[in-house]
Amino acid sequence: MPVIRILPNAELCPQGDSIEAPAGTSVCEALIENGIAIEHACEMSCACTTCHVVVKQGFESLGDMDESEEDLLDRAWGLTPTSRLSCQAILSDRDVTIEIPKYSINHAREKH
Repeated sequence: MPVIRILPNAELCPQGDSIEAPAGTSVCEALIENGIAIEHACEMSCACTTCHVVVKQGFESLGDMDESEEDLLDRAWGLTPTSRLSCQAILSDRDVTIEIPKYSINHAREKH
């Protein structure tokens, strides 16, 4: 099973973490299932950018980005060349390292 390494984030994951998830799972689903409360205001339907992550390692191992995701990412806070919407980033059989940005475009944090 691939491992997702989460770099430290003061609010969501202060010490950083490593979690396992089956291939075919979205990064967002894996985080939520392992108690990391990443925002996902559109309920993982690729309609917002609140679940934006920056992939530090393993970007090429994630599923391909479609046009909807590319269009939405243009609005994400802290966009980088290796940004993905975690609800659309599907794990393969290789490990990835991600950073959850400190901010999102949401003015109020959602409770899920």
